[in-house]
Amino acid sequence: MKTSSIKVTPANFAGLGAGALLLLAILYLFIRHWAEFVQYCINAQIYMHRYLVLYLLQQRNHQYSGGVMLALGSFIYGFLHSVGPGHGKFVITTYLATHRRQLNASRLITLLGSLMQGVVAILFVLILAVALNLSMGDLSLSRYWLEKGSALFIAAFGLVVIGRAIGLPRRRLPKIKTLRPIAKTAQHSPGDDCACGHRHLPNAADLTGGWRNALWLILSIGIRPCSGAILILVFANAVGMFTWGVISAISMALGTALSIMILATLVHHAREKLIAANDHLTGKHLAQASRMAVIVGGVLLVLFALVLFSSVIPVSANGDFIAAGC
Repeated sequence: MKTSSIKVTPANFAGLGAGALLLLAILYLFIRHWAEFVQYCINAQIYMHRYLVLYLLQQRNHQYSGGVMLALGSFIYGFLHSVGPGHGKFVITTYLATHRRQLNASRLITLLGSLMQGVVAILFVLILAVALNLSMGDLSLSRYWLEKGSALFIAAFGLVVIGRAIGLPRRRLPKIKTLRPIAKTAQHSPGDDCACGHRHLPNAADLTGGWRNALWLILSIGIRPCSGAILILVFANAVGMFTWGVISAISMALGTALSIMILATLVHHAREKLIAANDHLTGKHLAQASRMAVIVGGVLLVLFALVLFSSVIPVSANGDFIAAGC
């Protein structure tokens, strides 16, 4: 039986060292200027949001070009909004970088997750503001706990990913078993290739998680509604233009979906090039490398969820849209 060996040459070692130094330099610049970048993104969103409010008021005054500009501006807002810091980009990037999934499936997951963001924002305002007629302070409190809960959901997804990677058992539906001859079982170590029919650690193909992981991913992206969509929906409801608020929220979701789908495509091709460059990883070595990557991805999701949980915008008694510059 042939075993594959990984040869480390001085050229490969120098390349890895240069890549590590470049990654550390980028990470340093990212951390140092992160606060400035976040503030710039917030200011840009406030500036754009004021224009959306203006277009909504134009439509209310029967200036119908305002409705067209509202839909178009909302799409651009959603596209640019996803360029800034956000949970959807981090979740999909981490998942696709550590899980080998088909490109079309990745795009579909991204689209559904982004559309779910818009739908959750609409339901949030429809139920709490329209049906229950809650005050602005109560809406801010509800938004606060919804974002806290979404962070916990992302953490749970990260734990599920880690559990699947290390081979924790999960519940399965009962199956009808056929009679088989009783055979003596043999002892195997985890990761050994055998034909005993027993399940040891998951192989590389099992780590994608199938439709369950896809559902987790869609919910992780979509369960946290877009703040801009909530703001425009609340204002639209206040001026009696809720239908146009819904149009704006869906346009934002489509813009966000396009932006994140582009990112997902880039991550997909980068991952495939990395795998092609390491073609020596086959069989058991590929399964081990895939398992480690998935574990790292799950840990990153948990850590990100903790940061997200602790950085939720505080409750505002006057309503969140006051702080957003409306």
